[in-house]
Amino acid sequence: MKRTAGKLADGREIIYFDDSPEAPPRVAVDTRDLPRAQPLSEVRRDPLTGEWVAMAAHRQTRTYKPPADLCPLCPSTPGMPTEIPEADYDVVVFENRFPSFAPDVPDLPSTLDGMPMVARAAGRGRCEVVCFTSDHTTSFGSLPVSRVRTVVDAWADRTTALNAVPGVEQVFPFENRGEEIGVTLHHPHGQIYGYPFVTPKTERMLAVAHAYYESHGTHLMGDVLAAERAAGTRVVATSEHWTAYVPAAARWPVEVHVVPHRQVPDLPGLTPAERDDFAHFYLSVLHRLDALYQRPLPYIAAWHQAPVRTGRDLAWLHLEVFSVLRTADKLKYLAGSESGMGVWVNDATPEQIAERLRG
Repeated sequence: MKRTAGKLADGREIIYFDDSPEAPPRVAVDTRDLPRAQPLSEVRRDPLTGEWVAMAAHRQTRTYKPPADLCPLCPSTPGMPTEIPEADYDVVVFENRFPSFAPDVPDLPSTLDGMPMVARAAGRGRCEVVCFTSDHTTSFGSLPVSRVRTVVDAWADRTTALNAVPGVEQVFPFENRGEEIGVTLHHPHGQIYGYPFVTPKTERMLAVAHAYYESHGTHLMGDVLAAERAAGTRVVATSEHWTAYVPAAARWPVEVHVVPHRQVPDLPGLTPAERDDFAHFYLSVLHRLDALYQRPLPYIAAWHQAPVRTGRDLAWLHLEVFSVLRTADKLKYLAGSESGMGVWVNDATPEQIAERLRG
């Protein structure tokens, strides 16, 4: 892999990750006349749940469902400059022009007027866009194995870099695919968030993992993985270093966890052999997901990594892939129980979902 860093017209960082070390130099200049971005993100803590909520009103003006010939993630062409100045690329990462969190957000009062119970802070962090290919018409599941391997290295590179950004407490790489999920740019891409706090889901998972370790002296995810592999009823596929299974308490109509066989806190901790194996294995999982309803499956692929400063001895890296599609033409909507109380109701058992994916 070859890594080349540069700057866009407004000062944002852009990094090219090429499959081959012999790739051509990345020297194209961003010719756009762009003003410096001035995001005004902030975070507020919900006094009733203790959870942080991000506010980013400047994102209302972000790009929304542009036609293919105006896609900002395609390579630049003469007279049509985009976010990527080069005429072609393999994998590109750049700072989001409309970030939920940004490093230079101005200070804010620590509480709201008249509400000392509502903590408030600047939404300092970092948000990046990851373009998986210059081909606008393809998808992650159609990438060659060598390209997926480059993407894994890019995720690991950016996790290491964002872990070192002042104020970042957790790094979250993810991909949204499909309009049903809410995608507004159809070019194959994902994002990476550097949160200024540990996310509520991760906090809960670490608390449960800690209690389990205190009681049993073993890692919860390791024991779950061993039990799933032994039972086999919810296992979708296995490889030398990874297992994909439908979790026993799956919330979504389609939900698969892709888990490495050894405890590792984050993507940078994966060995070259584990990264190679993942590139082959994950493509096979995505092919099964697309075959489920004989159509491209809308999904969210979310990497669960250890926070920067806590729980690194307990966290177990894994990828959660889930979809809102409950049949080929029906969506699962989060209704009263899910949205109001956080109590999920699934229309199929995990065993049924796993059996269909295996087939």
